[in-house]
Amino acid sequence: MSELTITLLRLGYLLLLWLFVLAAISVLRRDLYGTRVVQRRMRAKAAEPAPAKRPEPRAPAPVPAAAEPVVARRLVVTSGPLRGTTVPLTAGAAVMIGRAPSCTLVLDDDYSSQRHARLYEHAGQWFVEDLGSTNGTFVGRERITEPTAVGPGSQLRVGQSTLELQR
Repeated sequence: MSELTITLLRLGYLLLLWLFVLAAISVLRRDLYGTRVVQRRMRAKAAEPAPAKRPEPRAPAPVPAAAEPVVARRLVVTSGPLRGTTVPLTAGAAVMIGRAPSCTLVLDDDYSSQRHARLYEHAGQWFVEDLGSTNGTFVGRERITEPTAVGPGSQLRVGQSTLELQR
């Protein structure tokens, strides 16, 4: 082999070695510091688009309304890493909960899925739906398997976080 070929092979090997080292540092950094939480402001008229992979869930039967229904106006994180965070609830706008940066409420929690749960309004009532998460979504102490009606005072547990609907 010529000396030029050997030099090029050495430089190529050195480049691959450095790429490996930088990739290892990137993985270690992500493990130490977690995913970046992106701060967003919700727009009142902007609705969350329906997921492309899942068909729209069958709408649950409406809950019989009392004389004057009490409507939840905000979702508050009561325990967990984001304790104190408040998300306003707007009719027609779904709230996606999970670790993915595209979610409305981004949880920095190893026990929540990328797209863990969805909170949406239907016929004046709020419903929570588990999106096939590994660890499940709980309303009170019960794990939900289908869209479930929730109202003010309802406790939702997603991963290590507890969320509450408030007026």
